[in-house]
Amino acid sequence: MDAFVRGRHEYLLPVQANGDGGKGARPWSNAVDIEPAELRDADVDVVVLQRLEEIEEAELLLGRRPGRDVPAVFVEHNTPRVDVPCSVHPLGDRSDIVIVHVTHFNRLFWDCGRAPTTVIEHGIVDPGYRYTGELARLGAVINEPVRRWRVTGSDLLAEFGQAVPVDVFGMQAEGFAAALGVSASAVQAAGDLPTERLHDELGRRRAYLHPVRWTSLGLSLLEAMHLGMPVIALDTTEVRRAVPPEAGFVSTEPDELVRAAARLAADPDEARMMGLAARQVALERYGLDRFLADWDVLLEGCVARHRSAREARR
Repeated sequence: MDAFVRGRHEYLLPVQANGDGGKGARPWSNAVDIEPAELRDADVDVVVLQRLEEIEEAELLLGRRPGRDVPAVFVEHNTPRVDVPCSVHPLGDRSDIVIVHVTHFNRLFWDCGRAPTTVIEHGIVDPGYRYTGELARLGAVINEPVRRWRVTGSDLLAEFGQAVPVDVFGMQAEGFAAALGVSASAVQAAGDLPTERLHDELGRRRAYLHPVRWTSLGLSLLEAMHLGMPVIALDTTEVRRAVPPEAGFVSTEPDELVRAAARLAADPDEARMMGLAARQVALERYGLDRFLADWDVLLEGCVARHRSAREARR
């Protein structure tokens, strides 16, 4: 969302009665807070959906059916969670809403039936080069590492931490070391930090560790690459496309990655060179300009096709 609303359009963000929604204090100059009651008369060109329940909610707010009365796209952020690789997307039986996958892996693994699909890869607001690598430690960003355990690869961190200390940033990481059966000096909960501070603290670590088994493609990984951090990651889902060999170490063999972590911990110069390569790749593939240009093409195409279909029905 932070990247999406930085385009050249006007973005209407409903504000709920309890204060939820809207842009808050975020620096989104093209985003406009709007009361739900005002949406029925609003001149909306296209609806962007991110959760299934928003289809019905948008119809109630607009008095128009997304996909039929007003163009609509659905952003699919997630990999399938059950019956892989035969998962049928919940919108697979509709042809009037475009499913926008955030990775090619997602598009490949979801069975989207007759729904039109496309891929718009992530775009990141560049936080700038912040890498110092001064601490011979690994940084990881994992929310709820104990609850999500195998999904996030939390169980693998004991082995990493015994080779190179790991600092885990994110929500509810307290007690993680005890759950792993290691000391807090090996795997430390580093707190759920505000974004700016998180970027600074990550940049002090020697390398970024991405042990996730099953995810779309973590934005924290792409942010770490923008910071100039070398990457150590499991070769799962979309990671291989995001992290080329010059930017880090990618493998399905945890022991190989543990050895790579120790190697970078002992060689700050190699780590810095890999981090510079990671930043260059991230800027080229996951930069904001490319992301917004891709969305412009999609949104304009959706509006044009909807207009043509409406005129054909007349």
